[in-house]
Amino acid sequence: MSIKASGLTKFYGAQKAVDELSFTIPAGQIVGFIGPNGAGKSTTMKMLTGYLPPSAGSAQINGLDIIEHSLEVRKHIGYLPEHNPLYTDMYVKEYLNYVAGIYQLGKIKKQRIEQIVDLTGLTKERKKPIAALSKGYRQRVGIAQALLHDPDVLILDEPTSGLDPNQIVEIRELISSVGKSKTVLLSTHIMQEVEAICDRIIIINNGKLVADDSVSNIHQHATGQQVVTVEFNTDVAREDLEQVQGISKIVHVKDYTWIAEGDGTTDIREKLFAFAVAGNVSVLSLQQKEKTLEQIFQELTK
Repeated sequence: MSIKASGLTKFYGAQKAVDELSFTIPAGQIVGFIGPNGAGKSTTMKMLTGYLPPSAGSAQINGLDIIEHSLEVRKHIGYLPEHNPLYTDMYVKEYLNYVAGIYQLGKIKKQRIEQIVDLTGLTKERKKPIAALSKGYRQRVGIAQALLHDPDVLILDEPTSGLDPNQIVEIRELISSVGKSKTVLLSTHIMQEVEAICDRIIIINNGKLVADDSVSNIHQHATGQQVVTVEFNTDVAREDLEQVQGISKIVHVKDYTWIAEGDGTTDIREKLFAFAVAGNVSVLSLQQKEKTLEQIFQELTK
């Protein structure tokens, strides 16, 4: 596993910010790490990177304990904090050269900087002072420094916070591209971002794990009863619809439109189509109502 947390706990005085958090992330996954403000996301990320020591529990990066092998672990991690700390009086390429020196890249330093500048779309900005860059390009510089030493694991805390829609799309595309070859743990409040680029979601609340699954599975488990709106091309009898296998409740909306609730034993969309075919009736529309990820998030973190 690239990332493994076991009972990870952090106290700030008497306050428990992270409460026995456990999860594993295999290589090559992009994982959305979400929760309300104050849920413990940033604290967890800081512990995983070795920036903060845990009060209890343990974590490993590529099998290396974050405490026992702290320096070695940092070689495997690229980290972009929520508040991107840059030396704004430096030029872009000057700053990346400075970071490359910290990582002791040696003979490959110049080549690696050029590769990362190209990968992160900083070619036209590389000779500008960081202070003159837009926030979107500053985020690119932050991601560039996180990628410079070619880490196996990338930990990004709110990488698109405060960006405009075009910048958000560009950063998402960059993260998706990088995620093809690296493990990415991504903290964000933008649910569309999670659905767009993440293979899996970890949701925490008050420092505790409340959900850990793929996006599709979280949708499926949270939706519960299947609810379908169906429109036929002609009138059908309520008593006939009530006899369709798997339907527990049927409500007439208007004209030839009905809302059907399933009993969980079968997919009622298939049964409604079969019902229409058998009765020589056409189905004009069939829509399954699903909760949005925002709704699921709210229910899990109330």
